[in-house]
Amino acid sequence: MRVAIIDADLIGRQKHRFPNLACEKISAYWKEKGAVVELKLDYEGLDDYDQVYVSKVFTDTPVPDFLSETDRIHIGGTGFFFDKAPNLPDEIEHHMPDYDLYNDWISGEVQKAEKLAASEGRKFKKEAFMLQFKEYTDYSIGFVTRGCFRKCPFCVNQKYDHVFLHSPLSEFFDPKRKKICLLDDNVLGCGQWRAIFEELIATGRSFKFKQGMDERLLSDEKCRILFQANYDGDYTFAFDNIEDYETIHKKLHLIRKYTNVTCMKFYVLVAFESTDAVDIENAFKRIELLMRYRCLPYLMRYQNKNDTPWKRSEFREMYITMARWCNQPSFFKKMSFREYCEANQLRIKTENKLCTAMRAMTDFEARFPEVAAKYFDLHFPSTIIDDWVD
Repeated sequence: MRVAIIDADLIGRQKHRFPNLACEKISAYWKEKGAVVELKLDYEGLDDYDQVYVSKVFTDTPVPDFLSETDRIHIGGTGFFFDKAPNLPDEIEHHMPDYDLYNDWISGEVQKAEKLAASEGRKFKKEAFMLQFKEYTDYSIGFVTRGCFRKCPFCVNQKYDHVFLHSPLSEFFDPKRKKICLLDDNVLGCGQWRAIFEELIATGRSFKFKQGMDERLLSDEKCRILFQANYDGDYTFAFDNIEDYETIHKKLHLIRKYTNVTCMKFYVLVAFESTDAVDIENAFKRIELLMRYRCLPYLMRYQNKNDTPWKRSEFREMYITMARWCNQPSFFKKMSFREYCEANQLRIKTENKLCTAMRAMTDFEARFPEVAAKYFDLHFPSTIIDDWVD
Protein backbone atom coordinates (compact mmCIF):
# COMPACT_ATOMS: atom_id res chain seq x y z
CA MET A 1 0.00 0.00 0.00
CA ARG A 2 1.40 3.37 -1.08
CA VAL A 3 -0.10 6.48 0.47
CA ALA A 4 0.62 10.05 -0.65
CA ILE A 5 -0.05 12.93 1.70
CA ILE A 6 -0.15 16.45 0.29
CA ASP A 7 -0.02 19.50 2.53
CA ALA A 8 -1.42 21.96 -0.01
CA ASP A 9 -0.46 25.00 2.06
CA LEU A 10 3.16 23.88 2.12
CA ILE A 11 3.19 23.71 -1.68
CA GLY A 12 1.04 26.76 -2.43
CA ARG A 13 2.20 29.29 0.16
CA GLN A 14 5.82 30.37 -0.11
CA LYS A 15 6.40 31.26 3.53
CA HIS A 16 4.09 28.72 5.16
CA ARG A 17 5.83 27.18 8.15
CA PHE A 18 3.39 25.21 10.28
CA PRO A 19 2.65 21.47 10.13
CA ASN A 20 -0.75 20.25 9.05
CA LEU A 21 -1.97 18.22 12.02
CA ALA A 22 -4.49 16.25 9.96
CA CYS A 23 -1.70 15.18 7.60
CA GLU A 24 0.40 14.02 10.53
CA LYS A 25 -2.46 11.99 11.99
CA ILE A 26 -3.32 10.40 8.63
CA SER A 27 0.33 9.50 8.15
CA ALA A 28 0.58 7.86 11.57
CA TYR A 29 -2.62 5.90 11.00
CA TRP A 30 -1.45 4.43 7.70
CA LYS A 31 2.09 3.74 8.88
CA GLU A 32 0.64 1.75 11.75
CA LYS A 33 -1.18 -0.34 9.14
CA GLY A 34 2.11 -1.04 7.35
CA ALA A 35 1.64 1.37 4.44
CA VAL A 36 4.51 3.22 2.78
CA VAL A 37 3.66 6.88 3.37
CA GLU A 38 5.17 9.79 1.45
CA LEU A 39 4.82 13.52 2.01
CA LYS A 40 4.37 14.51 -1.62
CA LEU A 41 5.51 17.98 -2.64
CA ASP A 42 3.68 18.20 -5.97
CA TYR A 43 0.55 16.91 -7.71
CA GLU A 44 2.24 14.78 -10.34
CA GLY A 45 1.91 11.03 -10.73
CA LEU A 46 -0.97 10.60 -8.30
CA ASP A 47 -2.07 7.47 -10.17
CA ASP A 48 0.99 5.72 -8.72
CA TYR A 49 -0.53 5.75 -5.23
CA ASP A 50 -3.25 3.60 -3.71
CA GLN A 51 -4.54 6.44 -1.54
CA VAL A 52 -3.97 10.20 -1.80
CA TYR A 53 -4.87 12.71 0.91
CA VAL A 54 -4.84 16.46 0.20
CA SER A 55 -5.43 18.90 3.05
CA LYS A 56 -5.34 22.67 3.27
CA VAL A 57 -6.14 25.22 5.96
CA PHE A 58 -6.33 28.45 3.95
CA THR A 59 -9.05 29.13 1.40
CA ASP A 60 -6.76 31.05 -0.97
CA THR A 61 -4.14 28.32 -1.22
CA PRO A 62 -4.09 27.31 -4.90
CA VAL A 63 -4.66 23.67 -5.89
CA PRO A 64 -5.03 22.05 -9.33
CA ASP A 65 -8.49 22.19 -10.90
CA PHE A 66 -8.62 18.42 -11.35
CA LEU A 67 -8.62 17.72 -7.61
CA SER A 68 -11.89 16.28 -6.38
CA GLU A 69 -13.04 13.61 -3.96
CA THR A 70 -12.90 10.07 -5.34
CA ASP A 71 -12.54 6.57 -3.91
CA ARG A 72 -8.77 7.09 -4.02
CA ILE A 73 -8.25 10.84 -3.67
CA HIS A 74 -9.47 12.49 -0.48
CA ILE A 75 -9.61 16.24 0.15
CA GLY A 76 -10.25 17.95 3.47
CA GLY A 77 -9.70 20.94 5.71
CA THR A 78 -11.11 24.42 6.15
CA GLY A 79 -9.28 25.55 3.02
CA PHE A 80 -11.64 23.42 0.94
CA PHE A 81 -14.81 23.48 3.02
CA PHE A 82 -14.48 26.59 5.27
CA ASP A 83 -16.89 26.06 8.19
CA LYS A 84 -18.33 22.84 6.71
CA ALA A 85 -15.13 20.77 6.80
CA PRO A 86 -15.94 17.12 7.63
CA ASN A 87 -14.32 15.55 10.66
CA LEU A 88 -11.61 12.96 10.36
CA PRO A 89 -12.70 9.42 11.28
CA ASP A 90 -12.28 8.89 15.03
CA GLU A 91 -9.53 6.30 14.56
CA ILE A 92 -7.47 8.96 12.75
CA GLU A 93 -8.57 12.04 14.71
CA HIS A 94 -7.52 10.43 17.99
CA HIS A 95 -4.25 8.94 16.74
CA MET A 96 -0.86 10.16 17.93
CA PRO A 97 0.48 12.38 15.11
CA ASP A 98 3.42 11.34 12.99
CA TYR A 99 5.87 14.03 14.04
CA ASP A 100 8.44 12.66 11.59
CA LEU A 101 6.31 13.30 8.50
CA TYR A 102 8.14 16.50 7.51
CA ASN A 103 11.68 15.34 8.34
CA ASP A 104 12.79 14.60 4.77
CA TRP A 105 11.37 17.89 3.51
CA ILE A 106 13.22 19.82 6.24
CA SER A 107 16.46 18.00 5.40
CA GLY A 108 15.97 18.93 1.76
CA GLU A 109 15.45 22.59 2.65
CA VAL A 110 18.64 22.56 4.73
CA GLN A 111 20.65 21.01 1.90
CA LYS A 112 19.39 23.61 -0.59
CA ALA A 113 20.26 26.44 1.80
CA GLU A 114 23.73 25.01 2.42
CA LYS A 115 24.43 24.78 -1.32
CA LEU A 116 23.18 28.32 -1.91
CA ALA A 117 25.37 29.70 0.89
CA ALA A 118 28.40 27.86 -0.49
CA SER A 119 27.78 29.15 -4.02
CA GLU A 120 27.61 32.71 -2.66
CA GLY A 121 30.66 32.33 -0.46
CA ARG A 122 28.65 32.71 2.76
CA LYS A 123 28.88 30.77 5.98
CA PHE A 124 25.75 28.71 6.50
CA LYS A 125 24.29 29.28 9.96
CA LYS A 126 22.23 26.15 10.43
CA GLU A 127 20.94 26.94 13.92
CA ALA A 128 19.46 30.24 12.77
CA PHE A 129 18.07 28.64 9.61
CA MET A 130 16.32 25.91 11.60
CA LEU A 131 14.31 28.39 13.66
CA GLN A 132 11.71 28.57 10.89
CA PHE A 133 11.01 24.85 11.40
CA LYS A 134 10.63 24.96 15.19
CA GLU A 135 6.92 24.03 15.10
CA TYR A 136 7.85 20.92 13.10
CA THR A 137 10.74 19.85 15.33
CA ASP A 138 10.11 21.12 18.86
CA TYR A 139 6.38 20.96 19.56
CA SER A 140 3.74 18.41 20.44
CA ILE A 141 0.61 19.73 18.70
CA GLY A 142 -3.07 19.06 19.23
CA PHE A 143 -6.50 20.03 20.53
CA VAL A 144 -7.45 19.51 24.16
CA THR A 145 -10.84 21.13 23.56
CA ARG A 146 -12.93 21.84 20.50
CA GLY A 147 -15.77 24.21 19.79
CA CYS A 148 -16.83 27.71 20.75
CA PHE A 149 -20.12 29.24 21.85
CA ARG A 150 -19.50 32.68 20.31
CA LYS A 151 -20.66 31.81 16.76
CA CYS A 152 -18.87 34.87 15.37
CA PRO A 153 -20.06 35.29 11.76
CA PHE A 154 -16.53 35.84 10.44
CA CYS A 155 -15.11 32.73 12.10
CA VAL A 156 -14.55 29.37 10.46
CA ASN A 157 -15.48 27.66 13.74
CA GLN A 158 -19.26 27.37 13.28
CA LYS A 159 -19.65 23.64 13.72
CA TYR A 160 -20.34 23.61 17.46
CA ASP A 161 -22.17 25.91 19.87
CA HIS A 162 -20.22 25.04 23.02
CA VAL A 163 -16.70 24.19 24.20
CA PHE A 164 -16.03 20.58 25.13
CA LEU A 165 -13.13 18.28 26.00
CA HIS A 166 -11.77 16.70 22.83
CA SER A 167 -8.54 14.81 23.49
CA PRO A 168 -6.51 13.95 26.57
CA LEU A 169 -3.11 15.60 26.47
CA SER A 170 -1.48 12.17 26.37
CA GLU A 171 -3.05 11.59 22.95
CA PHE A 172 -0.58 13.95 21.25
CA PHE A 173 2.07 14.79 23.88
CA ASP A 174 5.51 13.45 22.96
CA PRO A 175 7.81 13.62 26.02
CA LYS A 176 10.82 13.88 23.68
CA ARG A 177 9.58 17.26 22.43
CA LYS A 178 10.47 20.43 24.31
CA LYS A 179 7.22 22.38 23.94
CA ILE A 180 3.46 22.07 23.46
CA CYS A 181 1.30 23.97 20.96
CA LEU A 182 -2.49 23.91 21.44
CA LEU A 183 -4.87 24.70 18.58
CA ASP A 184 -8.01 25.00 20.73
CA ASP A 185 -10.72 27.39 19.59
CA ASN A 186 -11.74 28.77 23.01
CA VAL A 187 -10.07 26.95 25.88
CA LEU A 188 -11.12 29.55 28.47
CA GLY A 189 -14.74 28.75 27.66
CA CYS A 190 -14.33 25.14 28.79
CA GLY A 191 -15.71 24.24 32.22
CA GLN A 192 -12.59 22.11 32.86
CA TRP A 193 -10.14 24.91 31.98
CA ARG A 194 -8.41 24.74 35.37
CA ALA A 195 -7.64 21.02 35.09
CA ILE A 196 -6.36 21.56 31.55
CA PHE A 197 -3.90 24.23 32.66
CA GLU A 198 -2.80 22.19 35.66
CA GLU A 199 -2.05 19.21 33.41
CA LEU A 200 -0.12 21.38 30.97
CA ILE A 201 1.90 22.94 33.78
CA ALA A 202 2.62 19.50 35.25
CA THR A 203 4.40 18.41 32.06
CA GLY A 204 7.18 20.90 32.79
CA ARG A 205 7.02 22.03 29.17
CA SER A 206 6.34 25.55 28.02
CA PHE A 207 3.11 25.78 26.07
CA LYS A 208 1.08 28.16 23.92
CA PHE A 209 -2.40 28.48 22.46
CA LYS A 210 -1.74 29.35 18.83
CA GLN A 211 -5.31 30.30 17.91
CA GLY A 212 -5.51 32.83 20.71
CA MET A 213 -7.60 32.97 23.85
CA ASP A 214 -10.85 34.77 24.61
CA GLU A 215 -9.83 37.62 26.93
CA ARG A 216 -13.50 38.45 27.54
CA LEU A 217 -13.60 35.31 29.71
CA LEU A 218 -10.61 36.24 31.87
CA SER A 219 -11.09 36.35 35.62
CA ASP A 220 -8.71 36.93 38.51
CA GLU A 221 -8.28 33.18 38.92
CA LYS A 222 -7.64 32.59 35.22
CA CYS A 223 -5.14 35.44 35.09
CA ARG A 224 -3.33 34.17 38.17
CA ILE A 225 -2.86 30.69 36.68
CA LEU A 226 -2.20 31.79 33.09
CA PHE A 227 0.39 34.45 33.83
CA GLN A 228 2.29 32.32 36.33
CA ALA A 229 2.58 29.42 33.90
CA ASN A 230 5.63 28.68 31.78
CA TYR A 231 4.05 30.19 28.68
CA ASP A 232 5.81 30.03 25.33
CA GLY A 233 6.15 33.30 23.43
CA ASP A 234 3.33 35.78 22.98
CA TYR A 235 0.09 35.56 24.89
CA THR A 236 -2.41 35.88 22.05
CA PHE A 237 -5.95 37.25 22.29
CA ALA A 238 -8.36 38.98 19.90
CA PHE A 239 -10.06 42.38 19.63
CA ASP A 240 -12.40 41.72 16.73
CA ASN A 241 -15.33 44.04 17.44
CA ILE A 242 -15.38 47.73 18.31
CA GLU A 243 -18.54 46.92 20.30
CA ASP A 244 -16.31 45.09 22.80
CA TYR A 245 -14.26 48.22 23.48
CA GLU A 246 -15.29 48.73 27.11
CA THR A 247 -15.07 45.01 27.87
CA ILE A 248 -11.57 44.79 26.41
CA HIS A 249 -10.57 47.94 28.28
CA LYS A 250 -11.67 46.34 31.55
CA LYS A 251 -9.86 43.08 30.76
CA LEU A 252 -6.65 44.92 29.83
CA HIS A 253 -6.78 46.52 33.27
CA LEU A 254 -7.26 43.06 34.80
CA ILE A 255 -4.37 41.58 32.80
CA ARG A 256 -2.04 44.33 33.94
CA LYS A 257 -2.79 43.50 37.58
CA TYR A 258 -0.97 40.21 37.00
CA THR A 259 1.71 40.83 34.39
CA ASN A 260 3.65 43.67 32.78
CA VAL A 261 5.10 41.61 29.93
CA THR A 262 5.04 43.21 26.49
CA CYS A 263 4.65 39.86 24.69
CA MET A 264 0.89 40.39 24.64
CA LYS A 265 -0.62 40.22 21.13
CA PHE A 266 -4.18 40.95 20.01
CA TYR A 267 -5.59 40.02 16.62
CA VAL A 268 -7.48 43.05 15.29
CA LEU A 269 -10.04 42.13 12.65
CA VAL A 270 -10.67 44.71 9.92
CA ALA A 271 -12.69 44.91 6.70
CA PHE A 272 -15.47 42.64 7.90
CA GLU A 273 -18.45 44.86 8.74
CA SER A 274 -17.38 47.41 6.14
CA THR A 275 -14.35 48.62 4.19
CA ASP A 276 -14.97 52.33 4.57
CA ALA A 277 -13.46 55.16 6.60
CA VAL A 278 -15.47 54.12 9.67
CA ASP A 279 -13.76 50.73 9.62
CA ILE A 280 -10.34 52.40 9.37
CA GLU A 281 -11.18 54.69 12.29
CA ASN A 282 -12.45 51.78 14.39
CA ALA A 283 -9.22 49.91 13.73
CA PHE A 284 -7.15 52.86 14.93
CA LYS A 285 -9.37 53.24 18.00
CA ARG A 286 -8.67 49.64 18.98
CA ILE A 287 -4.96 50.00 18.21
CA GLU A 288 -4.76 53.10 20.40
CA LEU A 289 -6.31 51.26 23.37
CA LEU A 290 -3.91 48.34 22.98
CA MET A 291 -1.01 50.79 22.77
CA ARG A 292 -1.94 52.29 26.14
CA TYR A 293 -1.52 48.90 27.77
CA ARG A 294 1.65 48.12 25.82
CA CYS A 295 -0.01 45.32 23.85
CA LEU A 296 0.79 44.59 20.22
CA PRO A 297 -1.98 44.62 17.60
CA TYR A 298 -1.86 42.21 14.69
CA LEU A 299 -4.13 43.36 11.88
CA MET A 300 -6.20 40.58 10.31
CA ARG A 301 -7.81 41.59 7.01
CA TYR A 302 -10.99 39.59 6.62
CA GLN A 303 -11.45 37.17 3.78
CA ASN A 304 -13.87 34.30 3.32
CA LYS A 305 -13.90 31.29 1.04
CA ASN A 306 -14.96 33.27 -2.01
CA ASP A 307 -14.07 36.89 -1.39
CA THR A 308 -11.51 39.36 -0.04
CA PRO A 309 -13.52 42.58 0.48
CA TRP A 310 -10.65 44.89 1.43
CA LYS A 311 -9.00 44.38 -1.94
CA ARG A 312 -11.96 46.11 -3.61
CA SER A 313 -12.03 48.98 -1.12
CA GLU A 314 -11.09 52.55 -2.01
CA PHE A 315 -8.85 52.28 1.07
CA ARG A 316 -7.02 49.18 -0.14
CA GLU A 317 -3.62 50.84 0.19
CA MET A 318 -4.53 52.05 3.66
CA TYR A 319 -5.32 48.50 4.80
CA ILE A 320 -1.99 47.30 3.39
CA THR A 321 -0.03 50.09 5.07
CA MET A 322 -1.72 49.70 8.45
CA ALA A 323 -1.05 45.95 8.42
CA ARG A 324 2.60 46.42 7.53
CA TRP A 325 3.01 48.93 10.35
CA CYS A 326 1.14 46.96 13.01
CA ASN A 327 2.34 43.49 12.13
CA GLN A 328 6.04 44.29 12.41
CA PRO A 329 6.69 45.00 16.11
CA SER A 330 10.15 46.39 15.38
CA PHE A 331 8.45 49.25 13.49
CA PHE A 332 5.32 49.54 15.60
CA LYS A 333 7.21 49.99 18.86
CA LYS A 334 9.49 52.69 17.44
CA MET A 335 7.39 54.69 14.99
CA SER A 336 4.03 56.36 14.86
CA PHE A 337 1.91 55.56 11.81
CA ARG A 338 3.00 58.84 10.22
CA GLU A 339 6.67 58.18 10.91
CA TYR A 340 6.37 54.70 9.41
CA CYS A 341 4.91 56.15 6.20
CA GLU A 342 7.57 58.86 6.07
CA ALA A 343 10.31 56.26 6.55
CA ASN A 344 8.93 54.35 3.57
CA GLN A 345 8.92 57.54 1.51
CA LEU A 346 12.63 58.09 2.19
CA ARG A 347 13.37 54.86 0.34
CA ILE A 348 11.85 56.25 -2.87
CA LYS A 349 14.53 57.70 -5.11
CA THR A 350 12.23 59.09 -7.81
CA GLU A 351 11.56 62.78 -7.24
CA ASN A 352 7.93 63.77 -6.60
CA LYS A 353 6.75 60.16 -6.51
CA LEU A 354 4.83 58.99 -3.46
CA CYS A 355 5.28 55.48 -2.15
CA THR A 356 2.19 53.36 -1.42
CA ALA A 357 2.33 54.06 2.31
CA MET A 358 2.72 57.81 1.95
CA ARG A 359 0.02 58.03 -0.68
CA ALA A 360 -2.41 56.05 1.48
CA MET A 361 -1.73 58.22 4.53
CA THR A 362 -1.87 61.62 2.82
CA ASP A 363 -5.00 60.78 0.84
CA PHE A 364 -6.81 59.58 3.95
CA GLU A 365 -5.63 62.55 6.02
CA ALA A 366 -6.84 65.01 3.39
CA ARG A 367 -10.33 63.52 3.52
CA PHE A 368 -10.52 62.73 7.24
CA PRO A 369 -8.21 65.17 9.05
CA GLU A 370 -9.90 64.64 12.42
CA VAL A 371 -9.10 60.91 12.38
CA ALA A 372 -5.51 61.59 11.34
CA ALA A 373 -5.06 64.20 14.06
CA LYS A 374 -6.27 61.76 16.67
CA TYR A 375 -4.31 58.65 15.70
CA PHE A 376 -1.53 59.13 13.14
CA ASP A 377 1.06 60.51 15.59
CA LEU A 378 0.55 58.09 18.47
CA HIS A 379 3.62 56.33 19.83
CA PHE A 380 3.98 53.04 21.68
CA PRO A 381 4.42 54.18 25.31
CA SER A 382 7.43 53.36 27.47
CA THR A 383 5.17 52.53 30.41
CA ILE A 384 1.64 51.16 30.75
CA ILE A 385 -1.10 53.79 30.79
CA ASP A 386 -3.83 52.12 32.83
CA ASP A 387 -6.77 54.50 32.91
CA TRP A 388 -9.61 52.10 33.67
CA VAL A 389 -11.92 53.31 36.38
CA ASP A 390 -13.70 50.54 38.32
